Amino acid sequence: MKHLTTSQVSTIDQQHIWHPYSSLTNPIPAYHVVSAEGVRLKLADGRELIDGMASWWSAIHGYNHPELNAAIKHQIDTMSHVMFGGITHEPAAKLAQTLVDITPAGLEKVFFSDSGSVGVEVALKMAIQYWYSQGNSEKSRILSLRKGYHGDTFGAMSVCDPVTGMHHLFNNTLAKQLFTESPRCGFNDTWNESHIADIKSQLVKHHHELAAVILEPILQGTGGMHFYSPTYLKRVRELCDEYDVLLIADEIATGFGRTGKLFACEWAGISPDILCLGKALTGGYMTLAATLCTTKVSDGICHGEAGVFMHGPTFMGNPLACSAANASIELLLNSNWEEQIAAIEGQLKSGLAPAKNYSHVTDVRCLGAVGVIELKESVDVATIQKQFVDKGIWVRPFGSRVYVMPPYIISSQDLDTLTNNMLKVVEFYK
Repeated sequence: MKHLTTSQVSTIDQQHIWHPYSSLTNPIPAYHVVSAEGVRLKLADGRELIDGMASWWSAIHGYNHPELNAAIKHQIDTMSHVMFGGITHEPAAKLAQTLVDITPAGLEKVFFSDSGSVGVEVALKMAIQYWYSQGNSEKSRILSLRKGYHGDTFGAMSVCDPVTGMHHLFNNTLAKQLFTESPRCGFNDTWNESHIADIKSQLVKHHHELAAVILEPILQGTGGMHFYSPTYLKRVRELCDEYDVLLIADEIATGFGRTGKLFACEWAGISPDILCLGKALTGGYMTLAATLCTTKVSDGICHGEAGVFMHGPTFMGNPLACSAANASIELLLNSNWEEQIAAIEGQLKSGLAPAKNYSHVTDVRCLGAVGVIELKESVDVATIQKQFVDKGIWVRPFGSRVYVMPPYIISSQDLDTLTNNMLKVVEFYK
């Protein structure tokens, strides 16, 4: 097969390709990557960038990992895909059992889909169909946290923050959900019951119409990179039980060690009724999501009018993706991932700390393998992106947050380079 030249790739990209959250009339330059290895992205012009984003937080083992490569190569010679309706296979069975074993207690049923947003859609449909099957169709709304982000499809958009969730253009067509204030308690703040006053008030007032509360445990990601108290999460679990509302934990960003626990729910010692997983599930190799639920939820749905759960993606349980996930999880669990994350956190805290003294910075915060510098003003992505690339690092800010979530395999030296060059760019960015 004839390869395109760098010039041809650039021309086609500029003329025809619509990148995420981008304009075709005022495009942000797209950097041509020709290969990736470990924590480095190689550009067509020969430059190499240390990747601080892990491909939107998913490539936890870095790139071109031999064990993940081998798992996919082996599977493709056996079966690349087969419909999941009426058919099962070993990669899906193995993955389902592993997820049941390693996620918080009580999550015993696994529904596979092909992206994080769809995984959230599945969770919302599970909650609503559960209550419908109980003869309580009035419980059909969702309570979500402000500053929350849960994806770009219509159901997922409806539970993103209606102002900061990037989807306000669609407000007139989205399901009208309920919202409570974003947690006001930082991760290490002293707990005060006033921190849950608003969500408690919402549950008292609306529990009769609420199917579920949905939240990102401990870390609100795209909505602001905000870390909040584990006690908040624990109290929300208790309030959901008290007012008979299901709890959906969206761990698409936080799952598989990112915050320092295998799953962020573990910080509070709680288990949700429904759990959403994605991103790092396959180590960033292939798109795959999983929505887990309790037997109570699955039985409640299947004993209802329909008798089945009303959802079924074409590429559900894709064998290649399941094989990648099995290899990625095994690789993670057999590594010293807890020590790796703790070391990354410590280095991020010390490496980014000088930014606290910059007059245009409002906050610097770190948890697990997440480091955030929050500026007073939003950045121009195209301008600051070029400055990062010129420094040999790949960092993709949004709004006023300049953040990194690197692969777990990043070396101390590479992490030093990443944080030092972040500081150099941020210090003089106005």
